[in-house]
Amino acid sequence: MELEAISGAATVALASTVVFMLVAKTWLLLSRTLGAQPSFADRIMHEAAQRFRDELDNISSRQSAYLSGALVFATLFAAAYILQAKNLFSGYPSWQLYLQLGFLGLVMLYAGYCLIRTAFNRRQVAFVRDANIAIGHQLQQISAQGTRVFHDVSTTAGVVDHVIVSRRGVYAINVVARRSRQRASVESQQNHLHFQNGSEDESIVAIVAKSGRLQKELREVLGHKIRVRSVIAVPGWDVNEQGSDHHLLVNERNIGMITGWNDNSDHLMNEDVDLLNKELTTRCARG
Repeated sequence: MELEAISGAATVALASTVVFMLVAKTWLLLSRTLGAQPSFADRIMHEAAQRFRDELDNISSRQSAYLSGALVFATLFAAAYILQAKNLFSGYPSWQLYLQLGFLGLVMLYAGYCLIRTAFNRRQVAFVRDANIAIGHQLQQISAQGTRVFHDVSTTAGVVDHVIVSRRGVYAINVVARRSRQRASVESQQNHLHFQNGSEDESIVAIVAKSGRLQKELREVLGHKIRVRSVIAVPGWDVNEQGSDHHLLVNERNIGMITGWNDNSDHLMNEDVDLLNKELTTRCARG
């Protein structure tokens, strides 16, 4: 009976695929665990968009595992069908065979959903990574003697994408990555960004919280007040209103102007710069 042949082949293929996926997932976990501590961790710093690079690598690994599982299933199904695995289900009533096929169908639908979701997540993370790299490379161009740029700086309120430390002051740059089919403009309105192409507004409450927390933590390091200028970078968008008392809005083309956004109260002593560089170096070490 054809139904028995399909059920037997599918069962053999599914069982083998489950074992394969367990082995693959275990290997990925062991690889991440054993390779989690890089050599010279105290000397290797975060690169621009480092956390998004790492996340993209993890997504790519999961995607490869899912695709390999699909290939294993298809190969074993064909082999089991040719080798007449139908004998596994010979004599079973038809309703049980249909139930088995229904279960296999649900498993295949879920696997397809995982593949599509993984592909979508990979595309989105790749876009955010590229946006952060674009801003990071521009920040490197304004680095000079006495000025340092740190990437992926952790705080208790979240991760700040980029931080600049110089005698002129400290700047916390957070990147908002938003797609647009054509170049449009963006402006800051109170606690959100307004995109003038009809896209949904973006709240900046979390960004403000991260910059504020970084300011508080750096004050504790220095033992006196310090101002951290909040900069919001929106790559690929034209900026209508660039600045306010609370944050500066820039894109990848005009981000160099942040070095002029300060006053005398923002300036730091050489000792303060050295302490901040040491603290941020510790936070951004790959280890």
